Amino acid sequence: MGMQRTGSASLPLHGGRVPAWLAKRMAVLGRLIVEALIIEYGRPEVLRRLSHPFWFQSFGAVMGMDWHSSGITTSVMGALKRGLAPVADDLGLWVCGGRGRHSRKTPTELTELAERTGLDGDRLVRTSRLTAKVDSAAIQDGHQIYLHSFVVAADGSWCVVQQGMRPDAGTARRYHWLSEGLESFVDAPHAAIEQQSGRPGRDTIINLTDRRAKPSRKAQLDVIARGPDRALETLRRVTAPHLHMPHHHDVRHSDVFMRRLRGTLAAASDAGPRDFSDLLLTPGVGARTVEALALVAEVVHGTPARFDDPGRFSYAHGGKDGHPFPVPLKVYDRTISVLRRAIDSASLEHRERLDALKRLDRQARALEATVSGDGPTWSELVMRERTRSPRYGGMSVFGPAQPQRDRASRKASKASAKQRPRRAASGRQLELF
Repeated sequence: MGMQRTGSASLPLHGGRVPAWLAKRMAVLGRLIVEALIIEYGRPEVLRRLSHPFWFQSFGAVMGMDWHSSGITTSVMGALKRGLAPVADDLGLWVCGGRGRHSRKTPTELTELAERTGLDGDRLVRTSRLTAKVDSAAIQDGHQIYLHSFVVAADGSWCVVQQGMRPDAGTARRYHWLSEGLESFVDAPHAAIEQQSGRPGRDTIINLTDRRAKPSRKAQLDVIARGPDRALETLRRVTAPHLHMPHHHDVRHSDVFMRRLRGTLAAASDAGPRDFSDLLLTPGVGARTVEALALVAEVVHGTPARFDDPGRFSYAHGGKDGHPFPVPLKVYDRTISVLRRAIDSASLEHRERLDALKRLDRQARALEATVSGDGPTWSELVMRERTRSPRYGGMSVFGPAQPQRDRASRKASKASAKQRPRRAASGRQLELF
C-alpha cells in the first residue's frame, strides 16, 4: 500500500487500563502474529498492516481489546513494544516511542537503535519529529498528540502510529504514516487519518497537508514574505472513506458481517480437524480453539477489504469489558500455544503447521459463498459463549465470569440495582489506555 490516505474511523473515547492478565497475553499473541506475517509476507507487510486503520482495529479486537475502543491504539502499540523487544534484533523490526513520557523518548530510542544497527539515526529522528509536527500543527483539528509510536525495519523503512486527544470534546484521533512511496511530508503524506467523532459540529479538520491545500501552503509562505495583509486561501474539508464505530459497547448483529463469520465457523468445523491434525495434539485444543485460530488466520492472511467489520474479530477472544463476552483465558492460551508451535516449526523450515493457518483462511473465504444463512444468529452465538464462559476461564475487568442465571433472577437483580443509590461521579481525570 502506498502513501495514499486510506480513510478515517470514528471511535468512542474510553477510560480505564488494560488488566495485567490481558496485557501479558496481548504481548505474546501480538508478537506471534507479527512473526507469522514476517515469515509469510516479509517485514514490509507488517508496516503496511499497521498503517491500515481497518486492519489495526481488527488486530486489536482479535487480541481481546474492546472492539470499538480508542484504547486499542495505546494497548496494541504497547503490547507490540513489549512483545517484540526480546526478538526485535532477530526479526529486524523495532518499536520505539509510546504514550506520554515514552513518546518524548522516541528520538533517544531511535538514536540508540541507529548506533547499534548502522541505520541513519539523524534521518529517523527528523522523520519522527516531522510526523509529530505535521499532525499537531499542519493538521489543525484541535487534538494534542499524546502517543507517538515509531516502528522501523532493518532496511530503514518505517511506519508511525500516533494519536491526539481533545479533552474538551471527549474525542481522540489516530494518524497512520507509512514510508513506502512517501514523496513529501507536507503534501498528502498519510496512509490514513483515523478520527473519533465527538459532539456534532466539532469534526471539521483544517488539513494543510491535503494536496488541495497546496495553494494555502503557498499563501502562508507569501504571508511571511509579504506581510500579514494577504488573506489565507480557503481550506477545503477532507473527504475520504470513513469507518464509523458506534458508541454502543455491545457488539450487535448489525456490527458483524454474518456471512463472513459463518464461513469462518464452517471452515473451523469442517476443515479444522483435517488441516490441524498435528496441531490438535496440543493438550486441551478443541473446536472452540480452532474457531479462534480461524479468525487469527484471517488477521494474518486476510485482504484489507475484509476488515470493515472489526466487531467480528471480537468473537475470537471476547473483550476485556465483557463484550461481546468475557475473555476466555483457556481458549486464548491455547491459541497462543498452537500459534507458537506453528511459528517455531516454520523457523525450522517445517512449514506444515503454519500453512494450515493459511488453508483454514482460504477455506473460510471459499465457504462464505455457499454457507447457509440458517445458522445461529449473532445473539445466539454470543449467548452460547456467555453460557460457556465459566468453563473457558472467562475473565473481564469485573472479575471471573459467573454462571448465567435464569431470566427471573436477572430481573430481580436489575430491580434491586435500580433501588440502590447511585455512586457520586468521580472527579478523577479521564485515564486512557
